[in-house]
Amino acid sequence: MDDLTAVRELHADVPALTDEARSAARVRLQRAIVQESRPGALSRRLMLRVGVAGTAAAAVAGGVVVATRRDGDGDAPRMTTLSAAQLLRKAADRSRADGTRMPIPRNDQYVYTKTYITRTYVKSGRNRTWTDESWTSVDGSKPSRREQYGKIYNDPPLGEHEVMWPPTVYAKLAKWPTDPDTLLKWLRAPSQGQDSLAFMNACQFFVVPRVMPPGLEAATFEAVAKIPGIRIDRQAVDALGRRGVAVSYPKIYFAFIFDPETYAYLGLSMKGSSGDWKDGDFEASNGYREMRGLEEMGVVDRIGQHP
Repeated sequence: MDDLTAVRELHADVPALTDEARSAARVRLQRAIVQESRPGALSRRLMLRVGVAGTAAAAVAGGVVVATRRDGDGDAPRMTTLSAAQLLRKAADRSRADGTRMPIPRNDQYVYTKTYITRTYVKSGRNRTWTDESWTSVDGSKPSRREQYGKIYNDPPLGEHEVMWPPTVYAKLAKWPTDPDTLLKWLRAPSQGQDSLAFMNACQFFVVPRVMPPGLEAATFEAVAKIPGIRIDRQAVDALGRRGVAVSYPKIYFAFIFDPETYAYLGLSMKGSSGDWKDGDFEASNGYREMRGLEEMGVVDRIGQHP
């Protein structure tokens, strides 16, 4: 295979560059040529390497990409953009790798969470922020303390009468399946099989603080990966200002946000309104965009204690 053929095949696997990305790559290439050509001439092979590096760098700047290797093509890499489903499966792998960091809680303990929230009102551009801390009883038998948008609520024990779905009680969550296909059926069941509500139900696992039993978070990401129509936003930013990648479903105003390099779960984004919200009238209804970033999570022995 000659060098020009290699470049053409690499370019076929790379998403189309924007004018800005192409210009930036060209500048990097020219700078590299000047530096490498002193005092001698730049070889044709080195020109190819620099050109590929500049093109790949520009492609990385535009999305989530992964380097793969072609069979029978030696060491030549190609860059492939991850789909929403592929990203979710990588997030599932990351979740399993991180699962050993969170201990299995005892029934008499509390789940501690610290969440940073930013809200921007579309009409006025006004911003508001909150840092909410919550202590949730693991088995629901004790009072819990929940902070929501800066207001503190002392919730009574749940006992056997928890009405939230999916549940927050650890023993009930432990009965949920960790097989993605089975879990997707559970997520669809309350919504009569609708994919949109299955996606919404998956988001609910992360809206209210809870410790996920081993494998359940990973299975949730894999189940969502099986929902047709999910889409990806490679330009997302989470509540803490971290660059992220969002996965959403059409007309559902929640989205998962992941780290584009480690695939770790960062938080949620959502849309809401402080007035009557009708389709197409988001701004007039004083609509807002909200980002939720999970800063800290752990298991503690009492309300007020930090991990």
